[in-house]
Amino acid sequence: MSRLYGALVLLSLIWGLSFVFIKYLLEPAGVWGVVFLRCLTGVAVLIPLLLYRGWPPFRSVPWGSLVLVGVLNAGLPWGLIAWSETQIHSNTASILNATTPIWTSLIGVVAYSVMLTKRQWIGIVAGFVGIVILMDFQVADLFREHFVGIGTMLVATICYGFASHHTKRFLSDVDVLLTATVTLVTGVVVGLIGMAFTRGISLEALWNVRFAFALVGLGVFGSGIAYLLFFYMITAGGAQFAVNVTYLVPLTAIIWGAVLLHEPLSPRMMIGLFVIFAGIYLSTTNTKQKQTQVE
Repeated sequence: MSRLYGALVLLSLIWGLSFVFIKYLLEPAGVWGVVFLRCLTGVAVLIPLLLYRGWPPFRSVPWGSLVLVGVLNAGLPWGLIAWSETQIHSNTASILNATTPIWTSLIGVVAYSVMLTKRQWIGIVAGFVGIVILMDFQVADLFREHFVGIGTMLVATICYGFASHHTKRFLSDVDVLLTATVTLVTGVVVGLIGMAFTRGISLEALWNVRFAFALVGLGVFGSGIAYLLFFYMITAGGAQFAVNVTYLVPLTAIIWGAVLLHEPLSPRMMIGLFVIFAGIYLSTTNTKQKQTQVE
């Protein structure tokens, strides 16, 4: 357990800073350029490790599940997060990202035969109350012109929830390094497709020191190393344990955002964070799997 909790703390520090790096990269790279560069840099770290260790037999790899997890755990949500940060602060994005365990619990009920206790349902309701507080009670904005920002962040967290359950159900026996590598390769493809329909990357930005620093931080650490830690936690501790990293990420992201981006901290933001945390705590305990009967 000490290794699991060590990975949890380290990953929270890395991903907390990732929200700041996304802000740095958005202007020169665009939404899908951020996804492409983030995944490509991570792949550059992981593929040599995978080749050195030895590529598994091609036919023994569950490619369909790996690609699906790549889309839902990297390509699509990372694009949505970058898109969100064109409208909201990085600290707000990180707080909304903390709702991932709540969505994971709901998805478990709907798609993976998980039963929740009364306490967990109370936690889910509390989590949604926290989101409403963050939105300043303007829920209708999600269904109008202000969907980009809070709405796109919530869709990203739903993707994470599906990916976590699918990984635990179908990829528990797959090597962590292979899972992380295929996930990021899939993200590279998604990023390329996105850029084909939007905008490309400014070549002048490649020579900017801050751009290079953010790219290394987001790609090498926030993608390559981070996903090794994340998939290790899923396989060793379970999907629910892994997504609990979102408890800690907002705290580190708020600090990084205030120090590096001079983002404001409001009482409403802190109240919303507290309520969401309370909801996460209640909703991620005592999960029971439905018993199946053999006839």
